Amino acid sequence: MSILVTADQLAAELASDQPPRVLDVRWRLDRPDGRDEYLAGHIPGAVYVDLDHELARHGAPEDGRHPLPPVEDLQRAARGWGLRNGERVVVYDDLKNLSSARAWWLLRHAGVDDVRLLDGSLRAWTNAGHALEEGPVDPEPGDVELTYGSLPVLTIDDAAALPEEGVLLDARAPERYRGETEPIDPRAGHIPGARNAPAPGNVGPDGRFLPADELRARFAALGVTDEAAVGAYCGSGVTAAHDIVALTIAGFAPALYPGSWSQWSNHPDRPVAVGDAP
Repeated sequence: MSILVTADQLAAELASDQPPRVLDVRWRLDRPDGRDEYLAGHIPGAVYVDLDHELARHGAPEDGRHPLPPVEDLQRAARGWGLRNGERVVVYDDLKNLSSARAWWLLRHAGVDDVRLLDGSLRAWTNAGHALEEGPVDPEPGDVELTYGSLPVLTIDDAAALPEEGVLLDARAPERYRGETEPIDPRAGHIPGARNAPAPGNVGPDGRFLPADELRARFAALGVTDEAAVGAYCGSGVTAAHDIVALTIAGFAPALYPGSWSQWSNHPDRPVAVGDAP
């Protein structure tokens, strides 16, 4: 099953007698609430998803900035989006799927089988000449039932051990990986043994994911193989999901470390590496 859908394919599906549920997951580190942009113009029928409050929970700093929400909370939110059992889902954002990848991963992990990302994000939709609609969308409540466990997850201890037996990828910008700057978390640097695979490198200038063979070559150059385990993390578990998407497209079976650097750096007993070397 493809995990990407083009703008024209989505438009055709929305015009069919069984349209998918479309979720707008606009979020940025410097502008976490994308509701105003959503209200100003979104794909017709799309429901706004609040990443900070519906795709994450908020607890102690030692848990990280975006730990996974309890599955009952995610189910409650998903029913509010109108999601029904067996319904197809398409997620998108306005920034190369760097935030909507979190929704893709979380829904797949919770047992929703058919979740796809709009390749090229909202720009692909408008560039293809498809219309936007304004205002909120308030669907009838859904009945979806969710259970975690469909995708592999790394704990903080798993992330520490993974570089010894496989490959751990850091999806953050190179300067944060190297420890030259850290605008949010309490310590700068990366998990010892992790290799830098910035999430924006998964897409081309048009914001679409690179072809599977190019993604496979990118990750192979970082040591990823079919035989060894591979995982990914980022600042708080959001953009790492983008690496998970790309790895999946490339034919690998990756695991996500949801706590990511925001959890690791809040544990003073955990070592930190700096510089270009893993």
